[in-house]
Amino acid sequence: MSTPALKATSLNAVHRKLGAKMVDFGGWDMPVQYSGILDEHRAVRESVGLFDVSHMGEIEITGPEALQLVDYVATNAASKLKDGQAQYSGLLYEHGGFVDDILVHKVRDHSYFICCNASNQEKDFAHIASLNNKFEAEVLFASERYAQLAIQGPKGLATLQNLTQTELAPIKYYHFVDGEVSGVPARIARTGYTGEDGFEIYVDPDDAERLWNEIMAAGSEFGIKPCGLGARNTLRLESKMALYGHEIDASISPLEADLAWIVKFDKDDFVGKQALAKQKADGVKRKLTGFEMTGRGIGRDGYEVLIDGTPSGWVTSGGPSPTLGKNIGLCYLPVEKAKPGQAIHVMIRNQPVDAVTTATPFYKRAK
Repeated sequence: MSTPALKATSLNAVHRKLGAKMVDFGGWDMPVQYSGILDEHRAVRESVGLFDVSHMGEIEITGPEALQLVDYVATNAASKLKDGQAQYSGLLYEHGGFVDDILVHKVRDHSYFICCNASNQEKDFAHIASLNNKFEAEVLFASERYAQLAIQGPKGLATLQNLTQTELAPIKYYHFVDGEVSGVPARIARTGYTGEDGFEIYVDPDDAERLWNEIMAAGSEFGIKPCGLGARNTLRLESKMALYGHEIDASISPLEADLAWIVKFDKDDFVGKQALAKQKADGVKRKLTGFEMTGRGIGRDGYEVLIDGTPSGWVTSGGPSPTLGKNIGLCYLPVEKAKPGQAIHVMIRNQPVDAVTTATPFYKRAK
């Protein structure tokens, strides 16, 4: 039985030419690093880095009841969005677990643009489409029409401004404009998955290679680095940004994942509302919390967590923090133990290693 061929973004040849180390990421052939995770991480924290995130999925929802559909399938209040504003939200099953976490963009009345995780995009589309039978909306799988580049870091604005006549400084965090970058149409969003300031731009895949090269040239004065999934992971972990399949999945609710802020119970209805209301009333039993290793070792994904010798949870993500110079992680614990200062042990190679829970996010950029 032959293995299915990996999907490739329109920048695959560019990554290989740059000597990137490539990996299978959810069925996509993606760069995990170029010059090294530490080097790329520091570039984003201190200056600017460029990521190819074209594997991410895009879904467009239009029509007279587009808002009603979006508000029904998503946990956050899409009705509060203004034109050109984006919102982090949850896509749930009826039982309250995650189908995915998504970014909802309001383009204009009756037109919404959703960015979703690469490995979930077909599932997300089918889920939303299956719930459209009660609404007069059109749901379009649009991933093949977009490449996505992320320009992240304190010098991200200055880098991108070199290539566009759109004034970037007035664009607020989690807002976007439809303009041009280097003469081609682009959706320019002040969003990201690194905890730094920066932009994500959505462009035609045919324009992606030229734009990648021009962004690299425009950021050369700031020491821009091409960055892979390795640095993206260490950056998002320091900033406590959830990763599907780790902090969130079908078995975990937003209330457990410390994402209650994206659940708007005052909406009329949304998928999963009844299950979450019951969970809230009964009391959440487990909660995502941060920890740092005080003993020698790294708490990796899936490692068991003990409290007073009793199995009490598991690590969802963990690794070295280049910014803080310590080993950090996220884990699920009983809610009464999920507070800073709780002594825990992480099972590493069948040995309990000392760690302590800590406040999150581990890193927060200065405003």
